[in-house]
Amino acid sequence: MSNPTQVDPVTLAILKGRLEQIADEMDATLYRSAFNPIIAEARDACHGLYHAETGATLVQGSNGLPIFVGAMAFAVKAVIDKVAREGGLQPGDTFLFNDPYDGGTHLNDFRLVRPVFRNGRLFCWMASVGHWLDIGGNVPGGYNPKATESFQEGVRIPPVKLISAGRMNTDLLDILAANARVPTSNWGDLNGQLNALDLGEKRFAALLDEYGDTTLAAAFVQFSDRAEALMRAAIRALPEGRYSFEDTLDNDGITDDPLTVALDLTIRDGTMTLDFSRSSPAAQGPINISRATTIAACYVALKHVFTAVPANAGCLRPIEFVITDGSLLGARAPRPVAGYTETILRLIGVVFGALAQADPSRAMAGPFGTINALSLAGYRADGSRWVMFSFFGGGLGGNPEGDGLSHANNPISTATIPPVEILEAAYPVMFTQWALRPDSAGAGTHRGGLGAIYEIEALTDASVSLLGERGKAAPFGVAGGGAAALNRFIWQADDGERSPPMVSKVTDVSIRAGQRVRLETPGGGGWGDPARRDPQAVARDVALGYVSAAAAARQGETA
Repeated sequence: MSNPTQVDPVTLAILKGRLEQIADEMDATLYRSAFNPIIAEARDACHGLYHAETGATLVQGSNGLPIFVGAMAFAVKAVIDKVAREGGLQPGDTFLFNDPYDGGTHLNDFRLVRPVFRNGRLFCWMASVGHWLDIGGNVPGGYNPKATESFQEGVRIPPVKLISAGRMNTDLLDILAANARVPTSNWGDLNGQLNALDLGEKRFAALLDEYGDTTLAAAFVQFSDRAEALMRAAIRALPEGRYSFEDTLDNDGITDDPLTVALDLTIRDGTMTLDFSRSSPAAQGPINISRATTIAACYVALKHVFTAVPANAGCLRPIEFVITDGSLLGARAPRPVAGYTETILRLIGVVFGALAQADPSRAMAGPFGTINALSLAGYRADGSRWVMFSFFGGGLGGNPEGDGLSHANNPISTATIPPVEILEAAYPVMFTQWALRPDSAGAGTHRGGLGAIYEIEALTDASVSLLGERGKAAPFGVAGGGAAALNRFIWQADDGERSPPMVSKVTDVSIRAGQRVRLETPGGGGWGDPARRDPQAVARDVALGYVSAAAAARQGETA
């Protein structure tokens, strides 16, 4: 090339595909080797390449969790800052940590960060993150709805060297194993992540050998610049102005009062300001999130709306964030953060709501908005410990193009709901119901998707905890659409069925072998006036049992 600082468009497209393929292979390596179904089946993990000096996201695969894209950039920066303070970085190093206040999300998400050297110089960073099944704390699985500080959620590890110049720190492994109820599961997941990094490093070295360090470095710059240009163009296509939207969380698990996630969105001259300063102060319970997590969630929301913008840090350059330090969305240690998923779901929803005001053609009704983090744990007949953690599906919101998806995962990720067969094979439980939930979707010209009903029978005595949401504030409709059904949780006790006093959060529940718990998840909100729904679509909904005839009549529809 005559100008080595520029890469021609054809080569740039090839490199983009090759780099994404490397990240995809890393994802696949972990999914196929992890011991934990939340990684192996649900794909609660992510891999990518990051800038040598800033930690900014350069490349991410198509299968990793989008919520980790923005957060991982902060995680890599935390390692960069540690190296700047302490020095000693060398080839063969790998850092490990799960600190939710320093580039993390919550304690279950373990990050491995590795430098990539070329000719004795740091070229970039490679990183892996995966959700480990249990890392101590008061509640098996880590989702403690009564936590008032992070010490009650599990063990917190700052950035430390797991591997130094290729040599494993076995003392650290001993500490991790001693602080987990299921150390074998964590050991398998750790090795899966290390194998993914090994493969990624090998594939990336081969790519550098083929195209050269200078070409790859120039391509990284151009990838980010193009993402920035596309994002600015997308923002300029929206009408300038200030748009506000807010939604609430049921409670923090400690005090039964709602908390507000509020956004004031300003669009001006190809830039966007997301101001969350009207949101609630930090909560006593475990639904706080750090600034890094807030920014990552906004990235996910914007990617849902601006789908053509590439997944790298350049797309965030035109975005300014106003987040009050120490607030619900800017938590500091040791505020509890285990239920961060619930808060980022509400945050993504308010971004959707504000953008819908700016451009109704992009309006999406509220998704079901809770992962329903359910944990069952106990002892098998042979005395071994078991911990089942899983998240569950619901309905996505209606939109201008059609009805919302039924029994879908939330828009925070590309994760899948673990299959019933895998959960029953791995743990002493039996699913007695796994079905769509009738009348759970918000009515509309395009209705929301349906939620689901999950009923689980414990085959041994078990302790139960749930950290969920949407038990009080239903998923919202837009453009005249209706709200969806509320979340419900029920368990069997000796004296009959019970439900949580805090509606969507409970711990310290004990059930005996043969007793059941039941989740009834929300659907998505509706889009548009229900009276304008196609009568044939209404008739089909009623015939399939998605909507009862009585509900259709109440909504102004005729079957």
